[in-house]
Amino acid sequence: MAFTADEIANINNSVLEHYIDKGKVFAQNIQNKPLLKAFNARAGSFPGGNQTVSLGVKSGQGGLALAGYTGDDQLNFGTLAGNKRARFTWREHHMGYKLTHTELKIDGINVVEDGSDQSNNDMSGREEHALANLLENKNEDMGEDYNVGLNNLLHGDGTADAKALAGIASLILENPAVGSTGGLSRVANSWWRNRALTTAAGSAVTINAAAGGALITALDKEFRQLGRYSNGLENIMCFAGSDFIEGYKKELRSNGYYSQDMSKDDGTPDGSMKDPSHGGKSIVYDPWYDDNSKSKFMHAIDMSKNGIRMLYMDGNRLKRHNPARPYDRLVQYNGITMTGVLFAKRLNSSGVYEIA
Repeated sequence: MAFTADEIANINNSVLEHYIDKGKVFAQNIQNKPLLKAFNARAGSFPGGNQTVSLGVKSGQGGLALAGYTGDDQLNFGTLAGNKRARFTWREHHMGYKLTHTELKIDGINVVEDGSDQSNNDMSGREEHALANLLENKNEDMGEDYNVGLNNLLHGDGTADAKALAGIASLILENPAVGSTGGLSRVANSWWRNRALTTAAGSAVTINAAAGGALITALDKEFRQLGRYSNGLENIMCFAGSDFIEGYKKELRSNGYYSQDMSKDDGTPDGSMKDPSHGGKSIVYDPWYDDNSKSKFMHAIDMSKNGIRMLYMDGNRLKRHNPARPYDRLVQYNGITMTGVLFAKRLNSSGVYEIA
């Protein structure tokens, strides 16, 4: 029995969701995307609203002073002014491809149209096998294009596409004492800044094994500060480029770090070292850093509900579209849209670090 046009669309939707959500592929150029995976695993939702996600933030202090008095001294009563609002603009995104009737014919599917109704004839029983191959190939490509695009946006600062989502570089600044985030000034509100040891902030770390390791010592101090306002480091995740990780390993090796197991089962010496952790938090290699001239950087991101988080609009995380074809084009259109925002409730529990 031949597939109907509705059945083709339904199969296409199912396959597309598989390749975007599951991401099981066998192509040779598909890289890991740990930051994207981490944000999606913790993503929340929000209802439609007036173009922004708005939330209240404050320093935790209202500006009052505790003063001594005695007898009938005049007392001062001030105005509490600690509450502020941050606003983050949600953005809409689209990706789609078209499939011509010619391609369907090549793959063993003959589309028959009767007015607005479409059906397809059986070509020697090849339609099911050919349809699977055709859609798997196209949806595999589209799924990876979607993931690459969203991964780039999540890492970026929002300047590449003014209509698209602004990523962690718009929230975790290499020079955190300038500009504004969510409409709040970082200059006027020191508590509304991320941590940073970078060239832009005048304090990138030079790898040096002396005194226990310059990078290791610097991160010890920084992790103490990252946990200062977040009640510990439980929700911190670290993502880094290869040079940063190798710099950390160099300090470990130079300070005499050795594993209990320095050989394979057959006794052959094995001097490799697994990627390190710091403060119990794995430093996860993210290929994006190497591909974008950021191999010497690491981000430590507070991914708790009170830190930095990805939100998708209700019903718009992965919305599929199959519009009707125009009268003068023998094509089928398949698309997806996403509406979301990356926002922060707290910035001083996240940081960016660079080795010189």
